[in-house]
Amino acid sequence: MFSHIVIFWTKPGVEDAEQQLIDGMNKYLTNIPGLISIHVGKCAPSDRPVVDQTYQVGLNLTFKNKIDQDTYQEHPQHVEFVEKVFKQVCDRVIVYDFGDME
Repeated sequence: MFSHIVIFWTKPGVEDAEQQLIDGMNKYLTNIPGLISIHVGKCAPSDRPVVDQTYQVGLNLTFKNKIDQDTYQEHPQHVEFVEKVFKQVCDRVIVYDFGDME
């Protein structure tokens, strides 16, 4: 398994940026070949000090392996999402990738 976790900070001046981002993910990313699962959501509130609550939206994608994830990065639907949605509504992003040792 290979996990691709992306944390998004939206632009404060963009109205409904969180929902635009989530809708864009559901529109562009869900049917890309090689993707096993997708989970999208808004930052969950927590009283625990170890929980980062500075971001607005999280994305968790799983693939069979890193090769499938690399292919996903170049897929036209992912590229279109980045251009039409991500760049319009986000200020910052951070990615956490991890997988089984092969």
